[in-house]
Amino acid sequence: MILAGRRKPRPWHFFPAILIVTMALGPSAGPARAQIFGGPQNQSEDGQENPGLFGSFFNLFNPQRTADAGPPVPDAVRYTVAIEVKGGDSALRTAVEGASSLESLKTRAPAGAAGLVRRALADERSINAALYSAGYYAGTIAITLAGSPPDAPNIFDVVDAARARGPVPVRVEVTAGPLFHFGRISILEAGTRRPLNDAPTLSRLRLVPGEPARADAIVRAEGVLVDHWRRAGHPFARVADKDVVADHASKQLDVTLYVAPGPVATFGRFTVSGADFLTPGFVEERIEIPPGTLYSPDTLDRLRRRLLKYESIASVRIREAEKLDPDGSLPIHIEVSARKPRYFGFGASYSSTDGSAVNVYWGHRNLFGGGETLRLDAKASWFGEKSEAVPDADPFGYRFAATFMKPGIYTAQDDLVAEAAVLREVTNAYVREAATLLAGVRHRYSDELSLQVSVDLEASTVEDSYGTGDYSIVGIPIELKYDSTDNELDPSRGIRASGIVEPFAYLGDAGAGPTMIKASLAAYHAVDEDKRLIIAGRMAAGSVFGASLFDIPPQRRFYVGGGGSLRGYEYQSASPRNEDGIIIGGRSFFEASIEARWRVTETIGIVPFLDMGSAFASEWPDFDSMKYSAGVGLRYYTAIGPLRLDLAFPLNPGPDDGDFGVYVSLGQAF
Repeated sequence: MILAGRRKPRPWHFFPAILIVTMALGPSAGPARAQIFGGPQNQSEDGQENPGLFGSFFNLFNPQRTADAGPPVPDAVRYTVAIEVKGGDSALRTAVEGASSLESLKTRAPAGAAGLVRRALADERSINAALYSAGYYAGTIAITLAGSPPDAPNIFDVVDAARARGPVPVRVEVTAGPLFHFGRISILEAGTRRPLNDAPTLSRLRLVPGEPARADAIVRAEGVLVDHWRRAGHPFARVADKDVVADHASKQLDVTLYVAPGPVATFGRFTVSGADFLTPGFVEERIEIPPGTLYSPDTLDRLRRRLLKYESIASVRIREAEKLDPDGSLPIHIEVSARKPRYFGFGASYSSTDGSAVNVYWGHRNLFGGGETLRLDAKASWFGEKSEAVPDADPFGYRFAATFMKPGIYTAQDDLVAEAAVLREVTNAYVREAATLLAGVRHRYSDELSLQVSVDLEASTVEDSYGTGDYSIVGIPIELKYDSTDNELDPSRGIRASGIVEPFAYLGDAGAGPTMIKASLAAYHAVDEDKRLIIAGRMAAGSVFGASLFDIPPQRRFYVGGGGSLRGYEYQSASPRNEDGIIIGGRSFFEASIEARWRVTETIGIVPFLDMGSAFASEWPDFDSMKYSAGVGLRYYTAIGPLRLDLAFPLNPGPDDGDFGVYVSLGQAF
């Protein structure tokens, strides 16, 4: 959805964007040298298993700690809570408050005095884990309920007496103590207790001596170690044991991790279950992992993602065997499940410059039982303003389309794709009524690289500022695509590249017609390992050669401007115009964008960006009339992808350009 501002933007232009965004949306200090965790399972004084302080650390991420919505609990005990943190920084205070159930659940009163006491006792463990996570191993925690500790013999009487006077006052006092740093770090083989020479570096493990000894760094390092050896062909790699010892005299934390890499394995036999909704052998033909291939979790992940690209498959679960076969190979079992075969839906969009549109669609994900897909779309549109090229044109537009895909027509790597449409398109540059057909074969060379060769047919009547023309066009588009990104809607690494060459001709005319070439490249790089900051860039260019500008049909020319190319400018507006100032399109174009995608919280992100681009009347881009824009975007991250809200401003607008553009969509801009 796009809202592009004119010279005098009206406040109600923002309402559709706002509407869409709304819809989308205890212990004392330890001894001088203390065992933190490791060795046999400890027990608490009451005989129950003690998960240890690092077990409490994991509880920080337990969703069950969040208060459930529901009716008021019986015998509710209302209370107030005050938290004081001495030492550390603001991040530590935030971590302590986040670990405290007394704080996070204060709006949902516990049941009875016992419920409040249990909540306070749990906070001692959780807050201590938060201190350890930040590198503080000598901290103290004092929790009082109406002035008494939660383990006092008469605590229930104290709470009952206090609640009779009003909310029970609860106080949490945390003294962080000194910050510990990593001391001696050892990565040893579990069986021999000798150093592992091929272990990852301490820098990669984030266990660097002298750095703050954060407990979460140790937990993360265990995962890195297991992943390292699994990627090297050891499917049963594990951290068998660990010793983490805090030296209170030197304020250092010594860490020893004992790794059991396990044997090297190759892939063995693959078995499949749950695929009875597909033709026999459908999944097996697409495994493409020869027996004897060195085991790799990345190979299995690529297989899973490849199978999930078929719309008929809802889930893919890959189970590794618990032991190797006698030949040293690892059996793999794949469980698949089916999606509902039929679906339907609708969508709507609004733009103050491009008009409104409503789309209704119906689809089938497994039409004949072999993974074939069919989707039918019916779209009605209303152009928001008079077309500059055809001012007396009816603003009503439509598009009826059918899209079909049949996998594996020759081999498992060859898919038949086709789309037929009947449409009426209204733009500022032209009005088109057409019937189109695009049909071809897509061959997949790898999970990243594919080539599609198609036949492009069009019969159309197009009216622009120079009159009306009838076109019967046949083209042979050849498109090469490469995609190594990790996420379709929100990539954090990899590149996307595509190139297309399409010679086309006019039926009934002698001789060859013009040729269109177009290429695009987008790259993504996460600056930090947590993917909080991602730098993304995109560049695209194209040309039509072999014909003059007016020998190219208006709908086959290039246009730049709008949310899909140059934000801040109206649709098609950064394109060549005739002597009357009417958009006529160009023979070439160039676009480029760069974004810094900063994820501020788990759900909110800020994205400053810079766009540039223009279409040109010349056969190749000459960059003389380049347009620039800048802006900032807001991202709301959902389970299916980020919701995008961008505000863009032209940097060198012309007399016909607006002051701003607002864009709303699901997924990143590119």
